[in-house]
Amino acid sequence: MKRADRLYRLMERLKDGSLHRAEDLARELGVSVRTIYRDMDTLIESGVPVIGERGLGYSAQAAITLPPINLTDAELEALHLGLAVVARSGGDGMEEAARALMAKIDALLPEDHAAPTQFAFAAYPFEAAARGFRHMPAFRAAIRARQKLRITLSDGTRHDLRPLELRYWGRIWACVGWSESAGDFTSFRIDQIEALAPLPGLFVEEPGKRLQDYHARPGR
Repeated sequence: MKRADRLYRLMERLKDGSLHRAEDLARELGVSVRTIYRDMDTLIESGVPVIGERGLGYSAQAAITLPPINLTDAELEALHLGLAVVARSGGDGMEEAARALMAKIDALLPEDHAAPTQFAFAAYPFEAAARGFRHMPAFRAAIRARQKLRITLSDGTRHDLRPLELRYWGRIWACVGWSESAGDFTSFRIDQIEALAPLPGLFVEEPGKRLQDYHARPGR
């Protein structure tokens, strides 16, 4: 397993808010406890909100809580996408919305908090995620329109996909969908997409294939 994939798996485990021992994580991922310690150090240094320490366990929590703020729909979308996505993809007025959003966030941040550049995309091992930004507008449009997509991943895997959700957590963008090719839900990082093409016809929600069904699965 590549290190970036392992780090993504770790973030998926930590985001449930529970305390996870390094020994259990190492056993699950087939690596040494020392490797888990190094991975946790990397996640923390990259800005992922991991708390805990060696010998006790690790969990992930929000690093900072902001008071209520009124946002336009465009600003809220920019927040979800993240400033790094907007900076690289642009278009649709999102660059201006991102600047306005940053001004609001900057005004509300505590004075002792880092400057807004903290919101920029993290360095290694997550800089590769930028490769997938070009696919995000098409993927988002397909979710809204319920448009089936043919997705080819970097490992050659192909999915005829019902796109359901784009998720951002720990500086990694991932997508969730129902794969008609595999007959099951699938989730993968957006930077793993090599090619994306719309398929003819729209899909309708069916029990067992909806986003709510995905979230209701054990362990989600």
